[in-house]
Amino acid sequence: MSEETTAASEAGPASVLLIDDHPLLRKGVKQLIDLEDDLEVIAEASNAETGVAKAVETDPDLILLDLNMPEINGIETLKMLREADVGSRIVVFTVSDNEEDVVAALRAGADGYLLKDMEPEELLASLNQAALGKMVISEKLTALLAQALQAGRTTKSADISSLTPRERQIIKLIAAGLPNKLIARKLSITEGTVKVHVKHLLKKLNLRSRVEVAVWAVNEGLS
Repeated sequence: MSEETTAASEAGPASVLLIDDHPLLRKGVKQLIDLEDDLEVIAEASNAETGVAKAVETDPDLILLDLNMPEINGIETLKMLREADVGSRIVVFTVSDNEEDVVAALRAGADGYLLKDMEPEELLASLNQAALGKMVISEKLTALLAQALQAGRTTKSADISSLTPRERQIIKLIAAGLPNKLIARKLSITEGTVKVHVKHLLKKLNLRSRVEVAVWAVNEGLS
């Protein structure tokens, strides 16, 4: 058993918040997740306002977010979550494989993008990976995402020298796919301290998500 899996098991199942306006889909996903020992749905929401409120209240490890919701869509919900300083990993779960949607979700701070036509077993595997802090993207979107990341990289990229030694350590661990809990354990600091460091380095690098941090680290040779 890997260190990541061991640590996750010791911490109990990863908590999941479902934000989707379709009750039937939420029920189906919850029933599927209930079959998985390492995941647990702790809250549900059918719209953006309720979703953000429950995210702030419950601080879930993972948020599964629908893209095409009425009134306030998934992209705007993503922005609301990040503006509310929600540190959960957020995975968009949608029927849309449109390049503009993928790019918009990434820029808004998504940590993954999964299509609703995937097999149940594949979804569970992806959610487990996401709960461990890894980027999860539906296979047919990976090439598109790589291109989008490269094309969308900001010109306001910070110099490596602007990062503190601790921030460099954390970036390397993010690039390795470790979640905040494991980063805290490896560096002998609290998870809250890790979250503060991540928030600061995102601002320094002018990036919006852990996905972009990981790609930046690879490009700069920090991984």
